[in-house]
Amino acid sequence: MKPNLWVVAVLSAIAMPAFTKTLTWDGREFETVNVYASIVDFKGEKVMKIERDLKAFPFDKKIEVQTVDDRHFLKLKNFVFQDGIFEVKLLSRVQEPTPMTSSQGFIGMYFRVQEDNSAFESIYLRPNAGRSNVQRMRNHSVQYFAFPGYKFADLREEAPGLYETYADIGLDEWITMRIHVQGEKAELYLNDARFPSFIVNKMKGTSVFGTIGLYVDVGTVGYFKDFKVLHYMHPEVMVKDDI
Repeated sequence: MKPNLWVVAVLSAIAMPAFTKTLTWDGREFETVNVYASIVDFKGEKVMKIERDLKAFPFDKKIEVQTVDDRHFLKLKNFVFQDGIFEVKLLSRVQEPTPMTSSQGFIGMYFRVQEDNSAFESIYLRPNAGRSNVQRMRNHSVQYFAFPGYKFADLREEAPGLYETYADIGLDEWITMRIHVQGEKAELYLNDARFPSFIVNKMKGTSVFGTIGLYVDVGTVGYFKDFKVLHYMHPEVMVKDDI
């Protein structure tokens, strides 16, 4: 079968290394991975602003699944954990103009990110879906995926409804997102709730340890503050200082 030259061109561009930038934020070092990131004044606070770099990592609606849920995030440097608890407050807006008319304000966290970014787990939010008038859209407010091999569309086909759920969240509001990771299980707590809003009983990824990333996807302007690692266990073979 003759290859689609546009798909080949886009995927080749994705494979090219992008310019990286290192930032110091609240005493920690972060590195950009196919995103723009800067510390800005926002509503009277100093926060981290992140947007996906579409030049470094192109998006194309015709091959949407191949060009979303991928390596575009702000990466915490010099940190490795296996199990742990971490949280951040985040707020998302849809870009104006937006390169994706159906953008839901995609924002969240990556974890157990490998040093070469070849594998990681993720839980992210679609705040614009949380207040939708259509229940089917509301059910997509929270999403889990694992890279590589288990993007949102793959998991929807494999087990509809198991790896996503509803949450009462919206655009342009601060949302506290806390993730508990232990073994194959991950739990998401939203807005200091006593009980988890979402549970992944058996994660799909191959990465058992790594670092943490702050994620946005196409059409999203993301703001982050109060990032914390509340507890963590490093792999037995590693020796790392606490942060």
